[in-house]
This record gives sequence, structure tokens and C-alpha cells, in this order.
Amino acid sequence: MQINVNTDKTIERHASLDDHVQTVVTAAIGRFAEHITRVEVHLSDNNSQKSADGDNRCLMEARVTGYQPIAVSDHAATLHQAISGAADKLKRAIDSALGRLNDKRHVPLSQSSLAAAEAADEETSE
Repeated sequence: MQINVNTDKTIERHASLDDHVQTVVTAAIGRFAEHITRVEVHLSDNNSQKSADGDNRCLMEARVTGYQPIAVSDHAATLHQAISGAADKLKRAIDSALGRLNDKRHVPLSQSSLAAAEAADEETSE
């Protein structure tokens, strides 16, 4: 799973920020790594001119194999809070999407095929 970090001109990008994003995203969605090819993380401060706390935004988009890209965003007072919030939302969204994919693959058995399967089981046990 590749994680790409992008920032707008209001946020200074540095190695510790990249490391923090990598750590938070991996902790949140690492269990889905085999299903995800790439995660794009976009960081911005929408109100950088107005106040020190600003309106920090984190947008995350995950490319999930066999599914449309999943995008979430979170706004918070600090960049770290926005990253954590978006990672939590992304985890829930991916969990939901992969659950729906698995539900579609498991087609319920009809009554006749269920009876045939039970009959076959009884023949093999005799």
C-alpha cells in the first residue's frame, strides 16, 4: 500500500509530517493493505490568514481493488486532529465497502440447492 502526502501552499511539508501521516494511516487501515493499492492524503489550512488555529482539512482517498475510490475528509483545529479524524472515517468507509463486496460474492442458497447439498452430505456420511 502506497501512501502519498500532498500539501497546499499554507502548510510546510517536512519528513516528520510525512512520517506522522504514514503512521496514522497504516494504524487505521493496515489490516486492509492487501485490498488497497494507494492512499492519497491532501492537507490544507483553509483559514491560515485569519487565525493561528485555522481550519485544517485532511482529505484521504483510497484506491481499493475491485471498488470505486473511497474519499473522506475531516476538518479540525489542528492538522494532527484532522489527520486522525480522516483516518478513522476512511477505516469505517473501507470496512463498509469491503463488507458490501463480500456480501455480493456470497449469494444465498435457494431452498432446492440447500436440500441437494444436505442430501449429498448424508450420502457421503453413510
